[in-house]
Amino acid sequence: MSDAAPHDYRVLDSETVFDGHVISLRRDTVAMPGGGDSVREVVTHPGAVAVVALDDDGQVVLLRQYRHPVGQYLWELPAGLRDADGEPPLETAKRELAEEVLLAAERWSLLTTTYSSPGFCDEMVLVYLAEGLTEVTRPDGFTVEHEELDLTVERVPLADAVQRVYDGDIRNAAAVVGLLAAAQARVAAPRLRDVDAE
Repeated sequence: MSDAAPHDYRVLDSETVFDGHVISLRRDTVAMPGGGDSVREVVTHPGAVAVVALDDDGQVVLLRQYRHPVGQYLWELPAGLRDADGEPPLETAKRELAEEVLLAAERWSLLTTTYSSPGFCDEMVLVYLAEGLTEVTRPDGFTVEHEELDLTVERVPLADAVQRVYDGDIRNAAAVVGLLAAAQARVAAPRLRDVDAE
C-alpha cells in the first residue's frame, strides 16, 4: 500500500452566518476526497489561555464559575480569552491570573496547547504552569462584573484536583487537560516548549 499525497481540502466558498462579540459562525464549502464537496459550519474564536497556578505546598488554584451554555457551575482554572488585540498569550495568562485570583507568578512554563473542539471550532487554548506564586492587587482598570461577581476560589492539593477530574467533578476541558498535564510534568519532568511558543 503506497502513501497517497494528502488531499487538498480547498475552501470553494465561504459565507459568514453570524458575527458576534466573542465568536463568529461561517459556512464553508470544502472540496472532499474522491470528488464532490461538503459544507462545514465553523465557529471562529479568538483563542484562550488557562493557568495551572501551583503554590509551594503543591496546591493548585481552582475557581468555580457559572457557565450559561451548560447551565451549571464548573470548577476551572484561572483562564480567559485572547481578546486584547496584539497581546502575547503569556501576557494574557499573567493578566488573567491577576484579575481572577489576585496572584502573580515568578516562574512560567507552557504545559500544552489544545483545540477545544476541532470538529466545529478553531478555538485553541494555551495552558500554562505558574509557580512561585505571590499575592497582588487587582490590575488598574479591571472591573469585576457579571459571573465573576459570583466566583468561588479555592486551593486544593494537585493530586486531589486530579482525582476530581476522574470523579467527574472537574469537566472543563482546559482544566482537565491542564491538571493532568501538570501532574504528569511533576512526576516525569518532560521537555516543555518555550514559554513563548504557540
